[in-house]
Amino acid sequence: MIQPYYMNRELSWIKFNERVLEEAEDQSVPLLEQLSFSAIYQSNLDEFVQVRIGTMLDRDKTESGHKKKDSRSGMKPGKQLKAMLAEISALLPRKDRAYFNTMDKLREYGIVHVTFADATPEEKIFLEQYFKREVKVLLSPIVLDKRQPFPFLKNKAIYVAVHLASKSGVRMGIIPAGGSDRIIRLGKSGRFLLLEDLILHFVPQIFKNDKVLDAAVIRVTRSGAISFESSASDETTDFRDTMKELIRRRSKREAVRLQMNSMLDEAALHYLLKKLKLSENQLFLEQTPLDLSFVYQLGDFNPAPELKFPPQKPQNRPDIAPKTDMMSQIADHDILLSYPYESISPFLRLLDEASIDPDVVSVKITLYRLASNSRVIDALCQAAENGKDVLVLVELRARFDESNNIFWAERLLDAGCTVIYGPHNMKVHSKLLWITRKTENGVENFVQVGTGNYNEKTSRIYTDLSLMTANPEIAEDARHVFDALSTDSLVEQTKQLLVAPLCLKSRILEMLDEEIAHARNGEEAYFAAKVNSVSDRQIMDKMAEASQAGVKIELVVRGICCLKPGVPGHTENIRIVSIVGRYLEHSRIYISGTEQRRRVYISSADFMTRNTVHRVEVAAPLLDPALREQAVEIVRLCLSDNVKARIGQPDGSFLHCDSVTDDTAVCAQDVQYRRAAARAGQN
Repeated sequence: MIQPYYMNRELSWIKFNERVLEEAEDQSVPLLEQLSFSAIYQSNLDEFVQVRIGTMLDRDKTESGHKKKDSRSGMKPGKQLKAMLAEISALLPRKDRAYFNTMDKLREYGIVHVTFADATPEEKIFLEQYFKREVKVLLSPIVLDKRQPFPFLKNKAIYVAVHLASKSGVRMGIIPAGGSDRIIRLGKSGRFLLLEDLILHFVPQIFKNDKVLDAAVIRVTRSGAISFESSASDETTDFRDTMKELIRRRSKREAVRLQMNSMLDEAALHYLLKKLKLSENQLFLEQTPLDLSFVYQLGDFNPAPELKFPPQKPQNRPDIAPKTDMMSQIADHDILLSYPYESISPFLRLLDEASIDPDVVSVKITLYRLASNSRVIDALCQAAENGKDVLVLVELRARFDESNNIFWAERLLDAGCTVIYGPHNMKVHSKLLWITRKTENGVENFVQVGTGNYNEKTSRIYTDLSLMTANPEIAEDARHVFDALSTDSLVEQTKQLLVAPLCLKSRILEMLDEEIAHARNGEEAYFAAKVNSVSDRQIMDKMAEASQAGVKIELVVRGICCLKPGVPGHTENIRIVSIVGRYLEHSRIYISGTEQRRRVYISSADFMTRNTVHRVEVAAPLLDPALREQAVEIVRLCLSDNVKARIGQPDGSFLHCDSVTDDTAVCAQDVQYRRAAARAGQN
């Protein structure tokens, strides 16, 4: 049944990305950081177009999929597609304005994106010579007519499309415009031209024997939607080989979007759309560069500190002794690290020490995404080479990280690790480490549960939590998880951990039911969560029921939120906050009950069906009162944020707080960093 408090998933995601775009428009954000947010907005949108629009197009093509309605909005795939493309198109002018407004302000710092027409006479001479010497000799232009097949345009690659005069039909030229040296810097200044713009200017020289009618920079996005289940390998085929084949096939999938920086005439445009099998609403005319990833290099042009966020270094925890081994400290008390405010080093120390400790007999871990130069992999390989029993679940289906994970799996195998890939029909998204140590005093177990990936790079830009504990019941549950992963089965019962798909959502629903019972008895009742996304209908319905019973519910949701707060008669007791700021909010925290009976968990799982039903996820309780308060304070701070927070509205939109002054401003991320620095003894 469609409820008035439901929001369409796809449109909710577009609203989230609009909040990212707001950061590119925010004049309080340093200029180069504004450009970074423009690039993040575009990168987010690229993935959304590849995956979600690709998936929706696939559904719309099949008879059964074409008729299937979205369970939250009642919209069929065709209607959703139309709405998604319209919303994306409506945001393009804002994206263009944000980029050009920022570039205008960067002029006073000498950072100038020029066109050939804007270049000085001296710069034009340099560019002509550069084109002849460095560019033209490497170009591979082709002419298309009735005799030539249309070339395969690579996913997200930059091309220049040229409309050439012809006596019969449309005649076009295509020039690949990619290259490692995309930014052409003009002297030692911060003035620069992009490679595709230089090629565009010299198109007449490239096609000397033809009359050029017009030309445009273009970029094609291809579907990234692939099905793992339909391509399952047989028992004689290594799953890595199956994944390699799927990745190869994905790169050849159909086009789902065409971007252009200027409009070709109607005949040429119709020709391109026909060849790419695209409709007009899949064409997007954009004024900004079609790939903004180059903006991250512009910081090298001017080191002025005001152009970037002030540096914030992850702090060392004063209560973690640098010269005492981590396992001894964890045996003494649970430790909760908060990234990026606190350093990931204690966790890396734990792995490094385990790899060389002669008493450690086994190390087991689940890996989803990793840094490019992963110290985690180094430690696991070292452990195996030192004779430890090392079992590593590598999730080969982590979207767009499949190739990296295949590489890591092969390296781990070469080092002597046991590598597994988990259940055949669901991803393993949990962040779980289990270390077993055997001493003369008996067997010791150490468990780490995290909300984010084992990735040193993202630990500096994503907010995440990492619990390290020697609790025996948690260790016993961890053993059950790894036993299940090794035998292609699921955990059906636990003592402390919540383990999806069978033992997580049911517990969350039970917590909400308990709060409903308290509220109906006239007692104060409370539930809160900090997650990336909310779309699971059962959880949303139960929260709506709890709201109607009088339970106070507070949610911090960064991205997709299919639950509308404040809907009369349904969700009036639900408040939702979304924070988009310097760091990507990524930690998941569940809080059930008032202070006297409060239970707190950290988790890898969002409140989405894909997490609660279709993935292996783990949530861990914070049993130490001090650690519980630490996690609760994070949620409390986010809920009190009035600088980077947006407040959810009954129509599904999110609005900034009003009437905030310097005296009343609360930025949760800044407060958390200042507190971490104060604890570490820094100013």
